[in-house]
Amino acid sequence: MKVTNHIREIRQKKGITQVKMAEDLQITRQTVNAIEKNKYNPSLELALKLVQYFNVPIEELFYLEKTEEE
Repeated sequence: MKVTNHIREIRQKKGITQVKMAEDLQITRQTVNAIEKNKYNPSLELALKLVQYFNVPIEELFYLEKTEEE
């Protein structure tokens, strides 16, 4: 299974830029971009910060996607 996320959709819905989000969470814009493109899975600490930042349940941000092998 692969961890996927809805961070980009939620961020855009709330009208937050990648730059603003990166500043607020004290990470780089490149990290935000990599997470949104599913090229990087955030640490548990950062994942929990994202949940608090967007004020949504973790299941709304992250989900498991079946891969072709499964």
